[in-house]
Amino acid sequence: MRSAHHSEIQDIVDDFELLGDWDQRYQYLVELGEQMAPMNPADKIDANRVMECMSTVHISARPIDGDADGRLEFDGDCDTAIIKGVVALLVELFSGKSRSEIADLDVDALFEGLKLEEHLSPNRHVGVYAIVNKMKQQAAAL
Repeated sequence: MRSAHHSEIQDIVDDFELLGDWDQRYQYLVELGEQMAPMNPADKIDANRVMECMSTVHISARPIDGDADGRLEFDGDCDTAIIKGVVALLVELFSGKSRSEIADLDVDALFEGLKLEEHLSPNRHVGVYAIVNKMKQQAAAL
């Protein structure tokens, strides 16, 4: 089962590698953020806020209506273009998965593959991991 997630993460990394330099990747992330569905303002509450982020990041999880397998859907938003792109990437990766699949997601492999650590400041890097942890906690709590 792990291999399925791994290939999905690998696909994202492969897409990024096609983009060449970091400027193009940065632009791609910004565009992903811009294309993300807007978050319901009612979900922008402290309980959904990732406090460790320098940027204002909100994430919310909900069960997909009528889904027998208990799969979840995520929404998110951020006031910083680049981090919003990362949020968009994570929302896409996490949505449509069950709680156990979400718990098993190897996001480290994703971030290593994208070389985010090399291009984000240490504070931002901590914030990005906090977003992942928040999403996993929300999934587990539902």
